[in-house]
Amino acid sequence: MSRTTAEYEPPAEPPGDPAPGDDHAFFGQPRGLLTLSGLEVWERFSFLGMQAILVLYFADAVTNDGMGMDAGTAASVSAAYGTLVYLVSVAGGWLADRILGSYRAVLWGGVLIACGHYSMAVPTATMTWVGLGLISAGTGLLKPNVASMVGKLYRTEDQRRDAGFALYYMAINVGAFAGPLITGWLGDHKGWHWGFSAAAIGMTFGLVQYVLGRRHLAGRKASAEFALPRDAMRRAVLMIVAGCLVAAALAGLLAAVGWLTMDRFVDLLTLISVIAPVIYFAVMFRSPRVTGDERRRLRPYVVLFAASVVFNFILFQAYSTMMLLAASNAETSILGYHFPASWYASALGAFEVALAPVVAAVWARMGPRQPHASNKIAFGVILGGLSFLLMVLPTSGHADDTYKMAAWWIVGSYLLLGLGDVLLETSGMSATTKLAPKAFASQTMALWFLSLALANGIQAQVVKVYGEVSHPAYFGVNGAVAVVAGIAVIALAPWLRRTMHPVH
Repeated sequence: MSRTTAEYEPPAEPPGDPAPGDDHAFFGQPRGLLTLSGLEVWERFSFLGMQAILVLYFADAVTNDGMGMDAGTAASVSAAYGTLVYLVSVAGGWLADRILGSYRAVLWGGVLIACGHYSMAVPTATMTWVGLGLISAGTGLLKPNVASMVGKLYRTEDQRRDAGFALYYMAINVGAFAGPLITGWLGDHKGWHWGFSAAAIGMTFGLVQYVLGRRHLAGRKASAEFALPRDAMRRAVLMIVAGCLVAAALAGLLAAVGWLTMDRFVDLLTLISVIAPVIYFAVMFRSPRVTGDERRRLRPYVVLFAASVVFNFILFQAYSTMMLLAASNAETSILGYHFPASWYASALGAFEVALAPVVAAVWARMGPRQPHASNKIAFGVILGGLSFLLMVLPTSGHADDTYKMAAWWIVGSYLLLGLGDVLLETSGMSATTKLAPKAFASQTMALWFLSLALANGIQAQVVKVYGEVSHPAYFGVNGAVAVVAGIAVIALAPWLRRTMHPVH
């Protein structure tokens, strides 16, 4: 998403675009918010619906139409897929800024996602990998640009902006709640590829309503806001296409000769996820366009970035190791009704929908007495760690691995995790935008996505030991590390409050 306002002048909005701030048709918000929120409902429905059953599909026996992986490998490959999604998101923001424009980036991203899910509906291993590649590329185009389109619906001084983003955030979690319910039931009763088909249909619905509602979106006809000159754009497109073809050919060749194994591919993604943020921070710290005051504010952001990595390392396992634990060692019936293990993932979305307005109301009531942003983030990390430490209790004291824990243990773990996510995400994103140097203001979302990529990259390595060590040891050690990290952030609170000024 690299760009500088000094180099390029954004084009004027084309005639016919809605004027930001003049529309109050959707609960007092611009009508375009309904279009974008509706797209996010279906995108999260498809993405998280598929992800809730993906690790179970990887770990299921080939005779049951699964991939036959052991539990650790299944969780590792699932995490590597998440790493790829968030790494590609950085490039997706740049493509929207310089070549495609936000509307077209989101449109083509959605098309790729839908094609990916339809590919995964075909019951062959080859189409599964093709589908995951398409979904990764599509999500990388769509995800970082939808939020920027929401922002374009409002004038800078519009007081409805925060409320609009709150509605948008709730839409995300409505999709996160509904997706695993549908795909999980189909995967459990009809077969995994039926679940992937539901994800495909959901994304198609999202695309249809996005195109039908495009007249309410600002900038829908505009080219990229900071478009490259024509010749530079032609060269960039040729380089991108050539680079993709060369990478695909090289990967195919290395796989054919037996060098590029799945384990090595996972390791490569982890390595990239580590190197990318290091380079990003190094460039920002050394840039002559960053002032001394901005450089001092970057130092505390490194701490918050690390806190985000630790928390999301736990959060993303809600769709990997926690799903495997639920499938093998948790009750899947309540009051005599049997439900798929993947339905546990819906609890996370439900808790976030319910808790987000409660947390917002508490902060509003406390006003200036509310905790500092760094402490909110620290509390989120601690809650994430406690969600894993909670799992030590029901998994301890069993002579074999045939025990079944009550459903409320995992539901309780997701309650802690959901509250932690609400605390960390809202405060973390706000702090990111306020601490970023002005010369890199447009790239803050890229840096945030890199924290998510790094969390998945680390997870891809750690989860390999899942199933090799006892459950109490696995969840206990990971949970304890997160709690200690959160406490460390609290211990740094005096320094963070001083160096993060004016962030509160």
